[in-house]
Amino acid sequence: MTAGVDPVLPPGCPRCLVEPVADGQAWRCDEHGEITPLWRPAEVGYAGFVEQLRASGEHPTLLPWPMGPAWTVTDHARVGGGSGPRRGRTLATLTCCSGPSALDGPVDVLVVTEEAGVGLGARVAGVGEHEPGPQLEERPPAARVRLGHQSVPLWSLSTSDAASDLDRSVLVGEAGGRWLWLVLRPASAILLLREDWVLRDAAELGPVLVEVAFGGPRPPW
Repeated sequence: MTAGVDPVLPPGCPRCLVEPVADGQAWRCDEHGEITPLWRPAEVGYAGFVEQLRASGEHPTLLPWPMGPAWTVTDHARVGGGSGPRRGRTLATLTCCSGPSALDGPVDVLVVTEEAGVGLGARVAGVGEHEPGPQLEERPPAARVRLGHQSVPLWSLSTSDAASDLDRSVLVGEAGGRWLWLVLRPASAILLLREDWVLRDAAELGPVLVEVAFGGPRPPW
């Protein structure tokens, strides 16, 4: 086994599916050059999720809260974080919660919070290398979510020019100096959002976290 590689969290590129290779104390992707690696567990469960919270330090791992009946955490990941020779601070986190809805049937809600330039949100959203910019605020926000005491405006991104044919809605905004992405599948699930929709940092949930359900089919991204 290569030194510094976690056997449960194989490294990946945040922007694409190319597997990076070790380059001294760094990681390198053939498509994107030197990168901070993506760590995504092979299986989703409570222990791995707690490890992500520990490794992510001050970077939030956000969940829609409270989670509805029969909803589960079906995926999570981080970019950077933890200890070891090739990790460093966390630049991005991802969660996916999946469950039933009355109008849309099975729904996936993917949440990414990331530093500028990481590229994980764009990958998950299926919008190529698109990086959101100030032009978002040239039009009214499509929705708002609550994050702590803050009401965060989110703008919709068009997916019509993207190569992916996934049925989804993509929303992006800024919270705490980081990009906040919401990807909802199917696209009509955007109607689930309402003014009092809340995101919570899972690291702040305390003992309640043990009641969260994990498992189920992981979303493609």
